[in-house]
Amino acid sequence: MTDPLGPVLAALADPTRRRMIDALLREGVTSVPRLAGELPITRQAVAKHLATLHDAGLVDRLAGPGREVRYRLRPGALDPALGWMRATASAWDARLARLKGAVEGGGR
Repeated sequence: MTDPLGPVLAALADPTRRRMIDALLREGVTSVPRLAGELPITRQAVAKHLATLHDAGLVDRLAGPGREVRYRLRPGALDPALGWMRATASAWDARLARLKGAVEGGGR
């Protein structure tokens, strides 16, 4: 069985990749040279981080002018992770509410 959430959550765990996501949210489309100019890392490191985001299904690669490759966020890419987080948060809250009820009602 494949785990579609694992690569997404692993990719988003890195603060540099989250900064790249923020840049894509601001700019819509970006490239390795542009991100390398904004971040304190090399172009090679930027390309590696973008490859991780791409492999996780979070960004699409687009042909740019010349040999340049551009990146944009993939629509709906976070939907499975968001669904899992919402369901887990709801179950978590319900479980804690039951525990609170048992603890508070147990002494009566």
